[in-house]
Amino acid sequence: MRLNLRLMSVHAHPDDESSKGAATLAKYAAEGVEVLVVTCTGGERGDVLNPAMDRPGVRENLAAIRRAEMVEARRILGVRQHFLGFVDSGLPASGEPLPEGCFALAPLEEAAGRLVGLIRSFRPHVLVTYDETGGYPHPDHIRTHQVTVAAFDAAGATSGHPEAGAPWRPLKLYYQGGLSRPWFQALHDAMTARGTDSGMGAVLAELPEKAGLEITTRVPCAEYFATRDRALLAHATQIDPNAGFMLHDRDVEREVWPTEDYHLARSHADVAFPEEDLFAGVRPQCPQRPTAVGGGASPGCG
Repeated sequence: MRLNLRLMSVHAHPDDESSKGAATLAKYAAEGVEVLVVTCTGGERGDVLNPAMDRPGVRENLAAIRRAEMVEARRILGVRQHFLGFVDSGLPASGEPLPEGCFALAPLEEAAGRLVGLIRSFRPHVLVTYDETGGYPHPDHIRTHQVTVAAFDAAGATSGHPEAGAPWRPLKLYYQGGLSRPWFQALHDAMTARGTDSGMGAVLAELPEKAGLEITTRVPCAEYFATRDRALLAHATQIDPNAGFMLHDRDVEREVWPTEDYHLARSHADVAFPEEDLFAGVRPQCPQRPTAVGGGASPGCG
């Protein structure tokens, strides 16, 4: 029995899907997995981070431009994409209030309910999002974590969100583990050993020494780093091709860190660590999996 695998990756803004786990998405899409990117906001309050795009008409039309950039990035990655429909919260300075009506202030039940509807219609076996820190302290990233975890739990329950369709229980929930201190350190050391300025010294000086998220799953996807980069560059208002992440040596990256990394936060499938596949434990067991325990919801199979 062939299983049509489905993966949902939930993000805060357009461009997040291309900077966090994009090679993984491209890999699975190329292998025939159905991949849906969910973007919680339109990035309306973002900045123009590429000097070449900081010109008249761009800031005034940023929301529309970022949607167009998302369309192109989605095409490059080979995935589907859906906006959840909330408004970017921006990044207020310390002590400043969040803007009224923004995503970070949306009631959790309402926001999670929208995502529950998507989960029940798309029926993913695996969900991916950020950990409780959001990856960095942006209010939309933190809210994305909260909404995704709540929806992961609620989607399979028979007692809530009857308007969202028949219950569906995803089998696994992962947190993004990329751009970690060990990643920066490995690339810095490898480029320094080759006599190349890594450009990562300042970043390493700011990153905490303490251990980050426990990595349970490393997905080999080096052959899709170029696809990742093309998708990133499609977000031209957000990505400066001559700065930041775009500067490190890709051959070095493929050699010393050929994976994208994740933390398995929850699982209804039998797993064994370490993993190299987000669908580990899903591929062999799903067709035979019995009815979900606790309410008769459909398990994440089919």
